[in-house]
This record gives sequence, structure tokens and C-alpha cells, in this order.
Amino acid sequence: MSLRERLQAALKEAMKAKEADRLSTLRLINAAIKDRDIASRGEGDGGSGAEVSDAEIVALMGKMVKQRQESARAYEEGGRLELAEKELAEIKVIQEFLPRQMTAEEVSAAVEAAMAETGAASIRDVGKVMAALKAKYAGQMDFGAVGAVVKARFG
Repeated sequence: MSLRERLQAALKEAMKAKEADRLSTLRLINAAIKDRDIASRGEGDGGSGAEVSDAEIVALMGKMVKQRQESARAYEEGGRLELAEKELAEIKVIQEFLPRQMTAEEVSAAVEAAMAETGAASIRDVGKVMAALKAKYAGQMDFGAVGAVVKARFG
């Protein structure tokens, strides 16, 4: 079952169970996916109507999680705890559909493997290593944090 199909099934279940908050979050995810589908049609593929891949959906949902984390942090700093809790609840729903996040040890091993695979020898090769990691581990690690790990290996 594709990620898109899992999301649709979860949406139907949330409707039947009358879970308003979960339903709202699932609708936001579907709207973001549809927006991405429409945007990809306009990117010169002749309007074939091709849908975005599961990997692109995972990346999109990863961005949604980051946005909500930032919003929750801002709400907490502003003393709006009820809004922060809503953002955190949305994060939990989104994360149900994301691959399991890698542990620090797994990230370290993946970085080592990517460095060996790309033949990275200096700080100039960070881009190659990051590209290899993004291709293999989309949605499974925080690439902002991983970039610092990769740079630390050279420095």
C-alpha cells in the first residue's frame, strides 16, 4: 500500500470515528500533496498528470513537521500553550506516516558509508556526501543536524 493510499484510509477512518483534530491534520496533509501534484504538472512534464512519489511525500511531510515544531516553539515562548499543544498533536499525526527516525549511531554509520561510497576526502565533498544521504535516507534523518556531523568529520 502506497503512502498516499495509507493517508486516504486513515482519513476515512478518522471521518468514521469522528476524530476532528486528526481529520483536520490529515486533510492538511492531503491538501499539501495535491498542491505539490499541481506544481509538478507545471514543471514541464507536458501536463501528464503524474503524481508525486512517496519519497516526495515523505519530504513534504518532513517539512510540515519542521514548520509545526517552529510554530510550537514560538507559541510556547509567547505563552500560548493551547496553540503549542495543537501543533504538537499535529506533529504526532504526521509522524505516524513518516519512516522511523534513525538513531545517532545509525546516522554516524550512514555518514561513514556515504563518505566511503562517494570517495569524500575534504570539506569540499560535503555536498556529494549529503546528496548520497538524501537519496538513500529521505525522511529518516534530520539533514540539518547531519550536515554538521559530516562537516565535523572533515574538520
